[in-house]
Amino acid sequence: MEEQKNFLHSEGDINTTAERTRWQSQLDHPQTEEMLGEDARYFLHQSMSTPCLDVLEKADGIYIEDARGHRYMDFHGNNVHQLGYSHPHVVQSIKNQLDTLPFSPRRFTNQVAIDCARKLGEICGEDLNRVLFAPGGTSVVGMALKLARVVTGSHKVISLWDSFHGASLDAIGVGGEACFRENMGPLTPGVERIPPAVSYRGVWPREDGSDVHYADYLEYVIEKEGGVGAFIAETVRNTDVQVPSQAYWQRVREICDKHNVLLIIDEIPNGMGRSGEWFTYQKYGITPDILCIGKGLGGGIVPMAAMITRDRFNVAQSISLGHYTHEKSPVGCAAALATMEAIEQDHLLEKVKADEAYVRDRLEDMKSRYELIGDVRGVGLLWGVELVKSRQSKERATQEAEKILYRCLELGLSFKVSQGNVLQLSPPLIIDRSELIRALDKVEQAISEISAG
Repeated sequence: MEEQKNFLHSEGDINTTAERTRWQSQLDHPQTEEMLGEDARYFLHQSMSTPCLDVLEKADGIYIEDARGHRYMDFHGNNVHQLGYSHPHVVQSIKNQLDTLPFSPRRFTNQVAIDCARKLGEICGEDLNRVLFAPGGTSVVGMALKLARVVTGSHKVISLWDSFHGASLDAIGVGGEACFRENMGPLTPGVERIPPAVSYRGVWPREDGSDVHYADYLEYVIEKEGGVGAFIAETVRNTDVQVPSQAYWQRVREICDKHNVLLIIDEIPNGMGRSGEWFTYQKYGITPDILCIGKGLGGGIVPMAAMITRDRFNVAQSISLGHYTHEKSPVGCAAALATMEAIEQDHLLEKVKADEAYVRDRLEDMKSRYELIGDVRGVGLLWGVELVKSRQSKERATQEAEKILYRCLELGLSFKVSQGNVLQLSPPLIIDRSELIRALDKVEQAISEISAG
């Protein structure tokens, strides 16, 4: 039973716990209760999704609002909300596009798709200038894996345990989270998983906190396995916010170059400015061979994703890598282009770097005063607060984390819990400093109350 409980807590807040039952029992709102019942009746149930938590009616700026009129600062947003919700520049761009060209069939192109692809090449750097669009991040991961096979002639891939690259069979085939692979049977052949560079509770911890030896193990596996075509990873793991060192990533890039292994970087949740750079890999001074982006690319409105690769890998002319119905969606491209324009016009990259310093100091101060906090880590406006029952044993404080989640919802703040005990805080990049202060006040209030028992 304990093993099953730990498995269920491998990602997110769970929709079958006592805390969820308690939350729904106090809603006291017939319309909400009826809609949740209808939702549970018509949607297929799955972990972390349906049955649902609440019913939403509005989303604007950094806030979501439920059917009862309760407003929540959204620090979750499924990572699509870099610009918050209903950003006026994105909304207007979509409206304008709908009035002219709402859809572009296969074999035809359009100006906004060309402009969007060109702009992506500009912000990615070096020779990352060949683009394919798709409706979602899972799809572009699949395209990246296909392209890697074409370029290298090998189907073998190395990925990281506990990683997430999407929920389709090919994506979970290279993913490392048990809750997505459970009972799925045979998955992608030729995939080897290795431990991620985790400093706080990694499998090979070192007293000085160094993590380059995790990269050295990557080389060991490449050499022993033979015929490896690609290594896929997030630069910074989004779910529970694992932040490797620059030395680790420099070493990984060196290893991939040495062994002719393509480096596929998944920036689907963290791209579009969350780290204070357009893409998190830029913070580490490396460049991937294939880049996967999505989520926030569509401005929090349109499902939109892209695979970007180097010019010299334009070698799949006879293969359909991503033959998607909305391959060059004018509306999706209008949303993506407007998102990039808004990030530039609102100077959000510079703002995020300033916010990073504030959040780091605030969370470290909390850690110094609450024994419940075992670790604090993050970049830009992506932060993880790991809760433990004991700093010595590092036993995960899963019940406390869930209680804090629901207490924060009562206080008007929504976020997610990862790995059962990590509060993952990822606010919209447009959040102003006073709102950020109020949000962290709510987090501290909840931690203080739960710590006091």
